[in-house]
Amino acid sequence: MVLQLGLSGQPFSGPDIGGFIGNATPRLFARWMGIGAMFPFSRGHSEKGTVDHEPWSFGEECEEICRLALRRRYRLIPHLYTLFYLAHTKGSPVVSPTFFADTKDSRLRTNESSFLLGPLLVYASTVSDLGVHQLQHVLPNGTWMNFDFKDSHPDLPALYLQGGSVIPYGPAHQHIGEFNPNDDLSLLVALDENGKAEGVLFEDDGDGYGYMNGDYLLTTYVAELRSSVITVSISKTEGLWKRPNRRLHVHILLGEGAMVDAWCTDGDSVQIVLPSENEVSKLVSVNKNNYKIRMETAKSIPDMENESGSEGIKLPEIPVDIKGGEWALKAVPWIGGRIISMEHLPSGTQWLHSQVEINGYEEYSGTKYRSAGCTEVYTVLDQDVEQTGVIESLKMEGDVGGGLVIERNISIPEDNPKVFKIDSSLVARNVGSGSGGYSRVVCLRIHPTFCLLHPSESYVSFTSINGSKHDLLPESGKQLFEGDFRPNGEWVLIDNGLGFGLVNKFSINQVNKCRVTWDSGTVNLELWSQERPVSKNSPLGISHSYEVRIM
Repeated sequence: MVLQLGLSGQPFSGPDIGGFIGNATPRLFARWMGIGAMFPFSRGHSEKGTVDHEPWSFGEECEEICRLALRRRYRLIPHLYTLFYLAHTKGSPVVSPTFFADTKDSRLRTNESSFLLGPLLVYASTVSDLGVHQLQHVLPNGTWMNFDFKDSHPDLPALYLQGGSVIPYGPAHQHIGEFNPNDDLSLLVALDENGKAEGVLFEDDGDGYGYMNGDYLLTTYVAELRSSVITVSISKTEGLWKRPNRRLHVHILLGEGAMVDAWCTDGDSVQIVLPSENEVSKLVSVNKNNYKIRMETAKSIPDMENESGSEGIKLPEIPVDIKGGEWALKAVPWIGGRIISMEHLPSGTQWLHSQVEINGYEEYSGTKYRSAGCTEVYTVLDQDVEQTGVIESLKMEGDVGGGLVIERNISIPEDNPKVFKIDSSLVARNVGSGSGGYSRVVCLRIHPTFCLLHPSESYVSFTSINGSKHDLLPESGKQLFEGDFRPNGEWVLIDNGLGFGLVNKFSINQVNKCRVTWDSGTVNLELWSQERPVSKNSPLGISHSYEVRIM
């Protein structure tokens, strides 16, 4: 969203940190804050009826990560403010895609784990069980120097500065009102292969329209290496503002977060002697070791499945793991019997987009979104447990009112380990005799929400019963297929970036409608049964399966 709006000329945007609908979890909220603190608009926000979404509502570990993330943001306010000035005067986005650093590098087109704040690259982990330090970072070509503020954490994004860049930053104040032009100013410098770097700082009153009359100060700082001496100075200024009387703290990045520094008065030039290769090697080694210690000793956040509450963390029921063949699934019977994880083991791909209480794989008893069946408590009736303790099938049911239940059986067949099957039925268990044994009008609606790892390279493909072929792209929005326009028993969510397709097979005799709904980073592939009353002898059922196919 932020990248797309920035490219569309709207630089000031940001999502609701923690998500607006449903309850966040400790790890989700903490990681979201780590990224969200780097966005132009940074705000936690949620709808009524959700649990408290303040950092301290999710436990001490989450609160500490949020504190580190917000301190980062306030340190980088001078840089962010300058980027807004450049957006105003030049139309450049505050946040831009990583491929802006090298438009010819095709690898960066599908990299959705990082973004740019000018020459500053923010790289986050999008894998729930891996910290940012455990990932192989895909960086643009050229020099990129990683750094931190002694605040690295597995669940915070990694930071890189592009060679040839200078960015300003300040103290970690508690709020903008504490900022003072006379505060110490810091510069972070990453030299390019020619030993040079340059960057700008925009300053004004922070309020009002005086800048339109020249009441501002735009400073260009430059750094140059000559004969083992780095000189940092001001090359030019613009505006009527008088330079504040403040100290300047210059940091030169050496690699792996190691740096040398020096102080001077802002406006004066400063010279820093570059250490010898042996000294640089020692500094880098010490810094790498300190970084490793910080990562290893960091307090881990409770798993994604741990639910938050207004009084802190509440440990809920444990999700049921269903594993066999090529699949590892997680189901939560206590909230709609939903499936919250659908991992294809050979490819390591997570297909579902889910929180514990919303999205993932859901089933409803009506045509209305999130109708009965979505949030009810389901009872586990049976599970097939192997000698190793691994569950290969799970049978459960949920009472959806009016004497109706949804029965669901999730299984991974031993004779076909590439697929997993879901057999669901809407059954009249105890319908009153006054209705002739028939229920209200119902519809079994299968509603899975799949994540798009590469949205620009994803589409839904199928052949209709009438033989017409369809390739549905994300920009097609919402589409409903009925009659002979329904898929002929199979449709495929294809991700060309992965080279895989998720195949959903079903019986056209059970499915009356198929609906595709694209959203930002997700797509729903829905199967709808007929709409009619049911009795004990005439349930509504849909049996379908999923498998991954190499495309």
